Amino acid sequence: MDLNNNNIDDSTELRARSNWNEIKGQAKQKWGQLTDDDLTYEEGRQDEWFGRLQERTGEAVDDIKNWFRRTF
Repeated sequence: MDLNNNNIDDSTELRARSNWNEIKGQAKQKWGQLTDDDLTYEEGRQDEWFGRLQERTGEAVDDIKNWFRRTF
């Protein structure tokens, strides 16, 4: 189920929240240019967040989402 309509399964999102610091570290390793500010997520602003990540990493939003899905 995807109650936030962010194309990420809610169970995946819940697991991610509990491991967020670890996941942020992995994202910074993959994309060295990301900062803590870049990885600050605000509920209800998923599109803006993914857009910011796309801009900073140069990768497509779908590729970023897929990376997060695999990492969770």
